[in-house]
Amino acid sequence: MKQKIVIKVEMTCDKCRSKAMALVAATVGVDSVALAGDSKDQVVVVGDGVDSVKLTSTLRKKVGHAHLVQVGEVKEEEKKKPAEAAVTANVVEYTYPWHYYQYPSHAVPVYEHPAGAYGYQHRPDTWWM
Repeated sequence: MKQKIVIKVEMTCDKCRSKAMALVAATVGVDSVALAGDSKDQVVVVGDGVDSVKLTSTLRKKVGHAHLVQVGEVKEEEKKKPAEAAVTANVVEYTYPWHYYQYPSHAVPVYEHPAGAYGYQHRPDTWWM
């Protein structure tokens, strides 16, 4: 059973709104999150098996003062009209190209250390040894 939860949260800035949206979206069972109201101070949550009281108290702790406005069932959307189905049938879908061009890996220069790999080795071209 999907339910629609409306929670009024005191959010004064965009950072608070995005924090509230991220917090609600991370909750288990949430299908969609939206902001509503004139000043975008209501969070509308649609989901299955969401604990509305726990969600409200989490928003109260993390964002600011919050109270539960409404909890109710989501109404089933009416079936699409045949005219709308015909319009969507004319949409052309493009397949995603699953092949990519593999660029050659860049050449990594290899430098030899003058002392050799395992310790000092005499170089015959030096004049002091």
